[in-house]
Amino acid sequence: MEFKRGRFSWLLRPFLTIYDVSAINVLAYYYLNLGEGEVYFFNNEFLNNKYLIYFIYSTGLWLISTYAVKFYKVYRYTSFLNIMSLLIKQFIVYLIIVFAFAGIFRSVNLPSFTTLKYLVLVFIAIATVKILSYLILKAFRSYLRGNVRDIIIIGCGKSVQTFKSIITEKKELGYVVKEIFCDSDFGTKPLKESFEYLKEDQNIDEIYCSIDELTEKQVNEYVKYANINHCNIKFIPSEKETVAKRLKTDYYGVLPVLSIQDVALNDDINKTIKRVFDIFFSLFIIVFILSWLTIILFILIKLDSKGPLFFKQKRTGINYKEFYCFKYRSLRMNSKQESGTYVKENDSRVTKVGKFLRKTSMDELPQFFNVLIGDMSVVGPRPHMLLYTDLYSKKINKYNFILRHKVKPGITGLAQVSGFRGEVKSNKDIIGRVKFDIFYIENWSLLLDLKIIFQTLINAIKGEDKAY
Repeated sequence: MEFKRGRFSWLLRPFLTIYDVSAINVLAYYYLNLGEGEVYFFNNEFLNNKYLIYFIYSTGLWLISTYAVKFYKVYRYTSFLNIMSLLIKQFIVYLIIVFAFAGIFRSVNLPSFTTLKYLVLVFIAIATVKILSYLILKAFRSYLRGNVRDIIIIGCGKSVQTFKSIITEKKELGYVVKEIFCDSDFGTKPLKESFEYLKEDQNIDEIYCSIDELTEKQVNEYVKYANINHCNIKFIPSEKETVAKRLKTDYYGVLPVLSIQDVALNDDINKTIKRVFDIFFSLFIIVFILSWLTIILFILIKLDSKGPLFFKQKRTGINYKEFYCFKYRSLRMNSKQESGTYVKENDSRVTKVGKFLRKTSMDELPQFFNVLIGDMSVVGPRPHMLLYTDLYSKKINKYNFILRHKVKPGITGLAQVSGFRGEVKSNKDIIGRVKFDIFYIENWSLLLDLKIIFQTLINAIKGEDKAY
């Protein structure tokens, strides 16, 4: 997600949207024959005001088409060639929309020459303002040093040096390098001072990291800082690194710069759908199942071994945020459980009641409280213990591991119902788990969530080999 702080250029998009919608409708009023008269939608009478129908039709489809084409997704590093490409693509799409109008509303007569004249005028009106706004903003950054972004750079590789040269020479990009943190002569300060600097200066807009020069733990810390403080974090790959398709790639000149992609799960509409589903589903489980099951298990667990009913443990959540994950206690209380180690087959720590709970996955049910408060989702990548997050990150492609933590963890997930649950015995287990997690993130749908929930229920009833 692109965070914007202390800037007014974000107002440009709604202004351009309002202007464009006004332009297409005002020009339609004067150049298209859309006066009073009966209008038929296929075979049924619809309305008798042609212009009102066109206004609703054109405005709705213009907004939908510009969203699909990403017409208003223009950034400071977007090239003029890309601006022209967006204009041409949107013009072609809108041309089809206009000519389709006469096909849908058969009683409307739109002469071809008049329609083409209207479309050309629309293109000129919209293109002129879009290009002018683009050029004015660049000039504003170059000569008046307005609309700038304060950034820091972490690293000192060849790609980092190339990046610094580009943003220094191209003043129209509007970047001000506040500090470079690197353990070499290229850096203005040593790497270890970067977090102290970030604590002192809360106005940094973007952090650029040379990801191959950092450990996973360091990357996690920068990602967490960026998320908490609402600043953007981007990654500069080495020249030998193949650009990861799962990360959003922007080009500053010819240099690729990567940022954490806004996956489908974090789209505002999808996020709302998933969150509403999570709330209702977790409330259903809590009210109709946990309300009575918890009382029964309290008695059984207390009779079986000493210790609390619930067990909580720190796990890694969305954007590497730490949270307490709840479970029904299935192990005898000892230092190993508290420090966090996976349960192995025939583990002596597992109680008699705990063995049944783990076999049926009932020990996971309190995590619906985590779902309700927003730390987890019903379906998603399983959250790892803090110790294993750092360990596994060294065995997995960094880009994939970062993307895995871009969404909320789940009580169940595609990896779990596909055989990759429980103890990780080899690198193959964690690689397989992350592979399924990435597939889920990239192909999410509510139907897929329901399918995974159903499969989880079936697996719980049948029992699984790794459920110990």
